[in-house]
Amino acid sequence: MPDHATSSSPAVQRQLDRLWALGPGADVLGLSRITALLDRIGNPHRNLPPVLHVAGTNGKGSTCAFLRAAVEAAGLTAHVYSSPHLVRFNERIRLAGQLIDDATLATLLEQVLDAGGDIGASFFEVTTAAAFLAFARTPADACIIEVGLGGRLDATNVIPAPAACAIAQLGIDHQAFLGDTPEAIAGEKAGIAKPGVPLVTMAYGNSVTARIAEVAAAANAPVHARGTAWDFTVTPDRLIYRDARGEVATPLPTLAGPHQPANLALAIATLRHQRVLEIPHSAFAAAATAARWPARMQRLTPGPLHARLPAGAEIWLDGGHNEAAAQSVSATLAQVADGRSAHLILGMLSNKDATGLLAPFAPLAASFTAVPVPGHAHHDPADLAATARALGIPITATAPDVPTALAGIHADAPLVLILGSLYLAGEVLRANDELPD
Repeated sequence: MPDHATSSSPAVQRQLDRLWALGPGADVLGLSRITALLDRIGNPHRNLPPVLHVAGTNGKGSTCAFLRAAVEAAGLTAHVYSSPHLVRFNERIRLAGQLIDDATLATLLEQVLDAGGDIGASFFEVTTAAAFLAFARTPADACIIEVGLGGRLDATNVIPAPAACAIAQLGIDHQAFLGDTPEAIAGEKAGIAKPGVPLVTMAYGNSVTARIAEVAAAANAPVHARGTAWDFTVTPDRLIYRDARGEVATPLPTLAGPHQPANLALAIATLRHQRVLEIPHSAFAAAATAARWPARMQRLTPGPLHARLPAGAEIWLDGGHNEAAAQSVSATLAQVADGRSAHLILGMLSNKDATGLLAPFAPLAASFTAVPVPGHAHHDPADLAATARALGIPITATAPDVPTALAGIHADAPLVLILGSLYLAGEVLRANDELPD
């Protein structure tokens, strides 16, 4: 899907406008363009700090957040590359702990476009090259890189020798690019495997596990899977992680949701199976409570959007947009609801499965309002409302935007969940004056 990135900085916006004029606006997979582009700017990807490379359908962003928190709790610094951004493009590139500033970002984009504007690189490829250039120029102890789409043909997969690779939760998404079976998608994600580099994974079904093992073996990468190389259990107040080196105990994650302990455990396993960074047990415990990842079951702080609702309202926000995410987020909603029904506000991109996302929430819903996703091809709100009615949600409506949808909720102390798209989540955070930092 096109990215539609904008910036309040005129210098950055000039480069984004150049990028749109030169590169395709849709996802374009393949490594030939990014390889040529990086060669033009001195191959910065060969001079990065130790890299932790993370793929997955869901949970890879949260895993990266736990990785960053652990690295920083160990007294080290980390670069982070993630996508998409929610409000500001700068969120994609974090230099030694700080979001990249506008002046540096504008200069980097200009240098990359000047060097390779004729290559026809995609938006993501150009921004990936700019991130790698920034990371190579700025000292740091580690580099945490989130795969953009898939793995095997993703622009981030040019890194020759990461310290470790990881695969988070897998599910069906981006079928046009990755295939329409779990095994095909797993094979694409496992394509980040590199010779001799530990590939740390969750536990999956037998056929998916076999496909990952097959791809990893072809790359000569050792696999460290949950259930064989490592595992964890959850008590009422602790996460207990275990592997061949021993046991690590941490508080439960501050990030909301019953799925987050698994993401924390994957981050711990990834760091425990690499041999470059020294991370003490105390850093894992600190990461559990220090990690932040906006728009993943985030409870919004009091702001302009709360003013649209009756007193005592809770507004929760999640950018989940596929069935696997819906299972996790609906379980989290059931926890925070504590028996209450929730008012759902949903906007979805047109290439996503509305029924698959919405079905797990139907038993929890008091009402449903569908909204557009500004600036993106999206499901018609009327069609989403019809889907909600077919699933048995009692009260359905449409609204032109989230503030209007909130104003239509009149219940006492309502519980509201806004979901369906990270792009919509960005609009919500902007409207609530709650910018990610």
